[in-house]
Amino acid sequence: MQEGKLLTFVKELAILLESKPSEEMIFTKGKKLLENLITVDDWLAEDFSKPHPQYYQQYLLYADPLDRFSVVSFVWGPGQKTPLHNHTVWGMIGQLRGKEKGTPYYPQADGSYQAGEPCVCPPGHVDTVSPSTHDIHVVENNHLDQTSISIHVYGANIGKVQRHVYDPVSGLEKGFVSE
Repeated sequence: MQEGKLLTFVKELAILLESKPSEEMIFTKGKKLLENLITVDDWLAEDFSKPHPQYYQQYLLYADPLDRFSVVSFVWGPGQKTPLHNHTVWGMIGQLRGKEKGTPYYPQADGSYQAGEPCVCPPGHVDTVSPSTHDIHVVENNHLDQTSISIHVYGANIGKVQRHVYDPVSGLEKGFVSE
């Protein structure tokens, strides 16, 4: 891993968060910082970009010692996707390689979840999630023949956050913590 680019991103985001910005400011200034990180794909080490043949991989790149944020690379083999899930904290997803499709889901009166308009994210694109706007989605590799990689930044140490996966039809939820 080319430490310089990731370290620069981490330092700049830590400085931004030190000022206790609004979520809107995080999504404005923080998004620019993440765009700078993912603009040129020459820094992510091979160890953090290996797909698994059966399920998507998550590699922790950085966990802030004050639990203000974490940075994770998500590596998607062909056709792999997440279950319907939430985050409970703000998040930014920067597309580094390949293309991913993020589909927001919205709760319905009967307890089920309905898919919204999907967003296909090419390299360099940054998407956001938030409990205050839309926090429940499915993310998947948009390619059936190649790996895709995205860099996820969360507003907490995501490995300590209680989250949920949902059955889209029944609305039943199950708690989990990312490993």
